[in-house]
Amino acid sequence: MATGKASNPWTGLLLDLKNRGLTTPPKLATGDGALGFWAALEKIYPETRQQRCWVHKVRNVLSKLPNRWQGPAGDALRQIWMADTKVHADQAFDWFVKT
Repeated sequence: MATGKASNPWTGLLLDLKNRGLTTPPKLATGDGALGFWAALEKIYPETRQQRCWVHKVRNVLSKLPNRWQGPAGDALRQIWMADTKVHADQAFDWFVKT
């Protein structure tokens, strides 16, 4: 594996981890949505599943809503990601969309 300077800082970071011994691809990577991270992950560890961080996702959604709706919408979104089953998450999602 090349150890030269990478144009994407995330590629450089992941290459450094791989060169220092992280040769088994991680099963899951969670990130805040930085596109460079996902591109680097796909290049260095293509087997790794990708998951968006819910905290960042919720913040992004709430930032697009008027202030008066942010509290109730945040509570409703929390019901989705804190659901104990997929069925409950789907129900919470449907309720969020409907209301």
